[in-house]
This record gives sequence, structure tokens and C-alpha cells, in this order.
Amino acid sequence: MGITRLNHAVLFVRDLERSREFYTSALGFREISLGGAPLPGAAFLQAAGSTNDHDLGLFEIGSAAAASGAGRTSVGLYHLAWEVDTLDELGRIGQELAARGALVGSSDHGTTKSLYGKDPDGLEFEVAWIIPADLLDESALSARASIGRLDLEAEVARYGATTRGGVGISTPV
Repeated sequence: MGITRLNHAVLFVRDLERSREFYTSALGFREISLGGAPLPGAAFLQAAGSTNDHDLGLFEIGSAAAASGAGRTSVGLYHLAWEVDTLDELGRIGQELAARGALVGSSDHGTTKSLYGKDPDGLEFEVAWIIPADLLDESALSARASIGRLDLEAEVARYGATTRGGVGISTPV
């Protein structure tokens, strides 16, 4: 039996409170208890609508920790990607990231509309809306071969602000 999905990610962070605030306020995660005594220096977060017991673990290693060299001076993870249900939600998150100075880019991958951000420790992540299977057309499929500029207003006009993304692709019909 093969892997079916990512259950959770764990990040080492300098300041647990700063990271907890970022992920809960900017991206809408909520802190959860895994039962038993709390683990000092750790927090477990769950994405809105998730059925995982947690989607993100944060472990504090202190302010003396060096920045990640991944992709610049060492191998390592480039980014995690989280999916949102609607283009409205993608836009809301984009505004929140921009207000925090954490929005670092956006792109149109044809079938996926993406924003890129960095958390307080400079770790990059992606937030994406995926075109539902029944709305895929030749222009979206052929655009997968290149990465273009995201025009969120045009995508909202084309697909609707509240159209549920990923249906038939990453979520059941």
C-alpha cells in the first residue's frame, strides 16, 4: 500500500510563542492538546477543517539557532504546501501575509493558484487553491508546463470566489 497524503509536518523554531501566533493568526491553525501533560517547548496545531490529530508540530530550539541554509548552503526541505477551499480564502490569507510582511510571491501553475510566504524564522510555505476536476480545461492543463503570474481577480472572475477547490483531485467528489 502506498502513501496517500502528508499527515503532519514538524518545524524547529527559534521562538515558540512567535511561531504559534503566526500560524494561528495568519494561517488559521488552532492549537490542540494531544492528551496527557503538555510537552514543554512544543505546540501542536491543527488546520481548520482537518481531521488529523495535528497538522503542524512546533518545537522551540531557542534564539541562538542559525537560519536554515536549505537551498542556499545545504540540502533540505524547500517548502510545505497547504491547500485552501476557495479563492476567497486564498485572497484573505494573501492580505494577512502581506500585512505581516510575510508574502514573498505568487504564481499560477495552471491547475494550481499559489501564494508563497515565510514564517518568522524564514521558513517558506505555499498556500494553494486547486481547480476542481470538472472545471479543468485545456488552457489550465497546458499552463502546467510553465509558471505564470497569478492574477487572483481574474481567477475569481473565471472560477468564482467561493467555488470549492480540489474537488475530484485532492478531495472526494
